[in-house]
Amino acid sequence: MSYPEIATRMFNTPLMLHEAKGDIIARAFGPRVLGLPDAELDVRGSQELGLVGDKMGQVRDSSGERYFQPWRRDDVAVIEIEGSLINKGKWIGKSSGQTTYEGIITQANAVIDDDSVRGVIVEVDSFGGEVSGAFDCAERLFELSQVKPTIAVLTDHACSAGYLLASAARQIVIPRNGYAGSIGVISLHVDMSKWLAKEGLAVTILKAGAQKADLNPYEPLPDDVLERELADLEAIRVEFAETVARFRGDRLSKDAALATEAGVFRGQAAVEAGIADAVGRPSQILAAFQEELGRSA
Repeated sequence: MSYPEIATRMFNTPLMLHEAKGDIIARAFGPRVLGLPDAELDVRGSQELGLVGDKMGQVRDSSGERYFQPWRRDDVAVIEIEGSLINKGKWIGKSSGQTTYEGIITQANAVIDDDSVRGVIVEVDSFGGEVSGAFDCAERLFELSQVKPTIAVLTDHACSAGYLLASAARQIVIPRNGYAGSIGVISLHVDMSKWLAKEGLAVTILKAGAQKADLNPYEPLPDDVLERELADLEAIRVEFAETVARFRGDRLSKDAALATEAGVFRGQAAVEAGIADAVGRPSQILAAFQEELGRSA
């Protein structure tokens, strides 16, 4: 992935991301991205992209089986959601610390009509990621939960967009020292104007359309633009809370989700807040889930 592409995913775009992760990204990658070092473009994921028609789901291996699908333990499928969440990309898990919404949807599509899969574990360890694609992905996981028993197992974090996806499961199990929540939205803007002035550089912005360069990094953010962007972020936060409330029913209302003010909750505190349903050890959930499925057969 090139630095310009990283920049488009980091700055001037709404993110459902835990604020601590945002700070780390800004500190660790910001100087590199804005310092303009060159990097080769990784085009490995350029094929099989596109949500319409689920192109990834059409890829077959030499035996004719789906290439992109969850791993299985007998009649239980496990969809892994780890690292930073991004909208599109061929690599569906752990590649460069990323999981794509596109890949998660493809895995859900692979099992939703598969009668040999009796239940699905959604394993989540993510501080969140992009807003783009997150709600569509969450809705597909929720549709899966209407068809088959699902349980989200946190190992150990489900924050912001990671929590949105976890909330689509029928139940959420959190470790004793795991964290969940961060029902909010964040965006980053870089003002380079003082640095440019110090370096003796002046950037002339040529634009057609009054709002065309509103979020450019070469001048301070005007108050009216700031107010508009904050209003947009708040609208997304409300949609986030509404969606989680619909998924979780009477366990977490919209008002209760908003009242968290994007806070995170650890272990039992998450259960008491309605963010999760039980505290448990992730390594024991698979066997317990299979046993429960056996009893309900």
